[in-house]
Amino acid sequence: MAREAWTYREVAVESFHDPRSGQLRIRPVPGQAYAPALRVQCSRALVDPERYPPGTRFLVSAKLTDRQGGEPFLYVWHGDPVVVVKPGQLKRFLEERRRLRI
Repeated sequence: MAREAWTYREVAVESFHDPRSGQLRIRPVPGQAYAPALRVQCSRALVDPERYPPGTRFLVSAKLTDRQGGEPFLYVWHGDPVVVVKPGQLKRFLEERRRLRI
């Protein structure tokens, strides 16, 4: 099955400590089309505290999907490049793409 590149869009995400599990997780950054409560499925490398400390923000290519009618989530293909975003870059990115939440 081929990866359909047109279904993916740039999304800013951040790592955070999940208070329920105590593990590092990824969520969309507030201020864009996706609500911060939306789950993100991505490479384990993004939630590795040895590589990236909690609070690190990334620019990824993601698509909104649901697995056979389940809860919607953002899927980040593990082979795509991941860019660590600095605060100034994130601010510009969010200003350019300010939309209503999905």
